[in-house]
Amino acid sequence: MNPEVTPWQFDESIPVGSDFTSLEVVEAYDAFHRRFRDVDKENAAIIAGLDLQQDQVLVDMGCGTGAFALQAARCCRRVHAVDVSPAMLDYTRRKAQSQGLTHLVCHQGGFLTYVHTDGPVDAVTSSMALHHLPDFWKQKALCRLNAILREGGRIFLADVVFSGDDIETAIARWIDKMAATAGPQVAERIQDHVRKEYSTWAWIMEGLLQRAGFRIDRAEYTDGVLAQYYGTKIGDC
Repeated sequence: MNPEVTPWQFDESIPVGSDFTSLEVVEAYDAFHRRFRDVDKENAAIIAGLDLQQDQVLVDMGCGTGAFALQAARCCRRVHAVDVSPAMLDYTRRKAQSQGLTHLVCHQGGFLTYVHTDGPVDAVTSSMALHHLPDFWKQKALCRLNAILREGGRIFLADVVFSGDDIETAIARWIDKMAATAGPQVAERIQDHVRKEYSTWAWIMEGLLQRAGFRIDRAEYTDGVLAQYYGTKIGDC
């Protein structure tokens, strides 16, 4: 699938949030999050929720430090790990090599630029990455993910998504909670996220997924600020 590049296309290569341009920053980011999150348990739940099998192929879009892609590679035939950051991909590639995961393939690209040449895949995943795009480009991104999935293929999407009636209170509580559990550095990152990045409303995200040809099988909203979606491709975008 070739990207339809236009002179006015959103530039995914420009960092919207944190700038992960060095391997040292990426290593520190990975280690930091593992101090207050059970990353392996979270990833195992996603793998179970998608019912990933040994003969299946998966694309992890915005793979970051590769935590999910590496874990998924232990139960899939092939995993394509995609990210715009060369440092993130270098980190993921090194970990895959050290673990003997030769069927994990790294690609530099993003939602709008990744070119998939390996045939239709069984599942696509993306965690905390789609908010880098404004809503117009989110729809374009989800349509491109639909295009690389086989009919009946599965999607998992996790992101900052606002739900409920009193969003400002929910955001303030989220920041206070993260300051208490993860420290002021994480709280500051969340403030920057809300101020500078492109998180959207639940009703918009659900509409974007459905318009992109996905049936939402399960939607989970947490504290008015986080969401997870499991879906199935039921048509083209």
